[in-house]
Amino acid sequence: MTVTNGLYSIRIEMTEGGHGHASGIIVLRDGTIAGGDSYFYYTGSYTAGGGKWRGELTTTEHTKAAGMLPLFGGREVTCGFTGSYGADSATANGTALVGKTSVMFEAKLTLQSAM
Repeated sequence: MTVTNGLYSIRIEMTEGGHGHASGIIVLRDGTIAGGDSYFYYTGSYTAGGGKWRGELTTTEHTKAAGMLPLFGGREVTCGFTGSYGADSATANGTALVGKTSVMFEAKLTLQSAM
């Protein structure tokens, strides 16, 4: 079994090194990642097998947040992650380097539509 190709909702919580959260969509397809939310888009890649997965994700701002200063705002941020997956969901834990600060995060993905 590998990660199900499809469209996922994603919820990200910063756990250390910064405070914040994000919700968006993400497409996982044959080892590639693409998605985004109101202010950022995500691209990356992953490998998976035996219920475990790992990868790299780059977050890039596409729209400035009026009246807010997002933690990743104005920066292209790359992070590594590891986690587990099932038939219709996945979790990931990782670390992003934001300037000189390491920010740890947890993400929960829920399959919305298989491809």
